[in-house]
Amino acid sequence: MQRAIKYLAYALLTAVIFTSCGDNVSLQRYYVDNQESKNFISQDLPLSLIEIDKSNFTEAQEEAYNSVDKLNFLGYKINETDIETYKAELAKVKTILSDSKYNDLMEFSDKGNKIYVKYIGNDEAADEVVVFGSAKDMGFGIVRILGDDMNPDKMVTLISALQNANIEEGQIENIMNFFK
Repeated sequence: MQRAIKYLAYALLTAVIFTSCGDNVSLQRYYVDNQESKNFISQDLPLSLIEIDKSNFTEAQEEAYNSVDKLNFLGYKINETDIETYKAELAKVKTILSDSKYNDLMEFSDKGNKIYVKYIGNDEAADEVVVFGSAKDMGFGIVRILGDDMNPDKMVTLISALQNANIEEGQIENIMNFFK
């Protein structure tokens, strides 16, 4: 019996090692690997630090806003001398986000740039919402929205409201300065 348990433990350990060594890079791993790399900026923002006028929010938008705990931002600033690196990094992110675990939520254009919103979870609750956008002249940015009981449909209405919100640039000054 002990021998069978020992073999089972070895088999489990081997499976864990081979699974963790796979080529599938998660978005979280991509953040960790690049947060201090050249041409990248990383910033964690508790939602409480971003002041947003919620007086015009609908009940669904208010509920979605309250379900968010924090935002993780990772940006890549394009460098005129290293376009190939930009293209390679952009391809990595697109490959990660093309994984079937990411459900399409919405896409829209903002000032001529395409923005994609995806989520991990089901129609009732998202574990993570991802906003990804890129601009050929600036670079790209990814925002991971993390929280509890985030409803994808309500997140769409919140994102729509935030598009039109007047967010004080001083609150995200580091990010804005990075892309200048």
